[in-house]
Amino acid sequence: MTTWQPLTLWDDDAWDDGPAGRGAAATSPDATGPREVPSSAPAAAAVNEVVASVALVAASAAAAAAEQPAVALVAASSAMQQPAEQPAVTLVVPAPGPCSGPIGVFDLETTGIDVREDRIVTAHVGVLAPDGSVVAARSWFADPGIDIPAGATAVHGITTERARSEGRPAPEVVAEVTAAVRELLDAGIPVVAYNAPFDFSMLRYEGLRHGVAPIDDPSPVIDPLVVDKTYDRYRRGKRTLEAASAHYGVLLEGAHDAAADAVAAGRVAQAIAARFELSLSVVELHTQQIGWARAQAESLTEYFVKVGRLDPEDALDGSWPIR
Repeated sequence: MTTWQPLTLWDDDAWDDGPAGRGAAATSPDATGPREVPSSAPAAAAVNEVVASVALVAASAAAAAAEQPAVALVAASSAMQQPAEQPAVTLVVPAPGPCSGPIGVFDLETTGIDVREDRIVTAHVGVLAPDGSVVAARSWFADPGIDIPAGATAVHGITTERARSEGRPAPEVVAEVTAAVRELLDAGIPVVAYNAPFDFSMLRYEGLRHGVAPIDDPSPVIDPLVVDKTYDRYRRGKRTLEAASAHYGVLLEGAHDAAADAVAAGRVAQAIAARFELSLSVVELHTQQIGWARAQAESLTEYFVKVGRLDPEDALDGSWPIR
């Protein structure tokens, strides 16, 4: 009888995703040492302002859709602030489609790749307009309560010492991030996460650890990794966020920073929707990705068995968007 093995979850390309090298930090050009990460201001009431910002985005998008379906721009609230300067992004997004309205973006940087045991260090939740511009954003910096391994520091640049001195208590951060993501989903705004099972599973287990009601069945979710593998199945090369960003012409500055990765993932999702003229609703796309992710895990299992990286009786878990 076939036994299902948990497919090790990795934070995009920060870690070796192969069974033979799981848990080892991968080398990357930008993994050169600590990098400045803005610490989040402690403000419990700010979550309520995030909720208000989400409602404003949704209402403005609905109003804009009546006159110009492909464009909806909203001013950011004080809780989720708009950057002063952003790189120019030109996207032609079809309407209707999964990215024809505002999309949420979500990313975590962590102490490692074990979603059940490792912890959140930084997080970002934001909203992009259909043209890719940032209309709302908030970042968090947590003290994970455990040491940050050197391999993780080499990826995102945050040391144990800095997290302890500048990070906020993990239970507060987990509660606020969960609330921000939940409000987007409850408003019907799709949340984009690159390799979604990693981020959503990590957030879920952190919630269980700290007594925060978890998001057990996040929906609607858009995972550019799954969608890209489906619509451009035979493209050779890596499928990391950096590789996908380069392929789809999306600028990614400061890879492995939660905010930079979240925004880039959202723009990659928009670029995929535009290039392949996706007309699925966000609900339809979410449902399709469940099957696509399962099929991709089965295909990867076959390949790993063929090259000797898995035993024939083993199988990778393709559950999505939480494993």
